[in-house]
Amino acid sequence: MDKYMLPCLNKELLGIECMGCGIQRAISLILQGEFVAAFQIYPAIYSLITLFLFIGINIFFKFKHSNKIIGALAIVTVVTIITSYIIKITN
Repeated sequence: MDKYMLPCLNKELLGIECMGCGIQRAISLILQGEFVAAFQIYPAIYSLITLFLFIGINIFFKFKHSNKIIGALAIVTVVTIITSYIIKITN
């Protein structure tokens, strides 16, 4: 399955990984049932999935305070992405 993944243009052109590097591999690992490995590759994968699932469900079933929930999930996701990226590039 790895041979069908798109290359990271940031990594190809500049030689450094972007904040999204690893998301394709993490999704692939989840589909293979490797949940811990998916988290190790891209720690924000589960908060990102939760965010998108909530947004998708909210389209059909309106929740009270959905904007606050989406905002909180987005903040958690962005903080996780930035934190894991900083850890990745400093190690």
